[in-house]
Amino acid sequence: MSLPATMRALRQTSLNGPRDLRLVTDAPVPRPGPGEVLVRVAAAGVNFVDLSQARGTFAGGPQPPYIAGIEGAGEVAALGEGVTGPEPGSHVIGVGITGGAFAEYVVLPAAAALPVPAGWADEQALGLVVNWPTALAALKPLGGLTAGQTVLVHAAAGATGQAAVKMAKHYGATVIATASPGKHDAVRALGADHVLDSRGTDLAAEVRRLTGGAGADLVLESAGGATLDASLAAAKRVTGRVVVYGLAGGEAPITNWDLVYRHQVHLIGLNIGVLIQAAPQVFGEVMGELFGLLAAGVLSPGRPSTYDLADGPKALTELEARSTTGKLALLP
Repeated sequence: MSLPATMRALRQTSLNGPRDLRLVTDAPVPRPGPGEVLVRVAAAGVNFVDLSQARGTFAGGPQPPYIAGIEGAGEVAALGEGVTGPEPGSHVIGVGITGGAFAEYVVLPAAAALPVPAGWADEQALGLVVNWPTALAALKPLGGLTAGQTVLVHAAAGATGQAAVKMAKHYGATVIATASPGKHDAVRALGADHVLDSRGTDLAAEVRRLTGGAGADLVLESAGGATLDASLAAAKRVTGRVVVYGLAGGEAPITNWDLVYRHQVHLIGLNIGVLIQAAPQVFGEVMGELFGLLAAGVLSPGRPSTYDLADGPKALTELEARSTTGKLALLP
């Protein structure tokens, strides 16, 4: 496959958020280094990580100017030194945490480039290496969910939340979900047993009411801000677990005093990138289980809302405003 010298891409020019994400037409097409593959992007996933990087709150994130986007799917165009697979012409989905996917071509680590499932379009695989493994890791190896337990899923209408609701129901849990009122029907359709207003005044009290005063066995917390305190209060005392994997609403303080006197719960942090690096065996188990769920039909091909690459700033702004449902994709 002959490669052009330049490409269209979205360049983040400041740390002031998506308003300073600019479409350029002369970005150099990257070349894969040792252990890397070059992918002609068919679809790029839009994630909260992209917002965090654009605002400078992502630990160790890229510094502007940089080509944005961490998640891309498409056709392998070239292999770097020492790479024997995936084969050129095959279709893969992968993540490059330093960015580059909001473009016509992206370089990805070969070892982390997974094949797009047979019969799926590239855009349908978005979420396979970010949102779905995050949800599954939070539920199972970290959250320890078992049949008969109750799980509270925040941001249940988002890409990760939707996957979490489906999987939790498959594992026999009672699911309490939160979302804005306009998204409640979509969340109920996923199988949630109860759906609460994410902007309600006392979420913890509602959860305790629904659980006979006991609280949730497991809370999947990605909202951040004041919602973290509500999540801690909603968890069952002593045995309840709160897995924190996002901070869409901002940072929230918690002290050792809180854990001793107010919230006697298990507080667990999850970053899927760190999990991959620090606990590859656990991540391997997660992906093995995930492909089993795909084979069983628990998870099906995604149906992302699509935007043209030039509309990337709009997509990110709408994601930040929490006005979207499900996965978002940019099409170069």
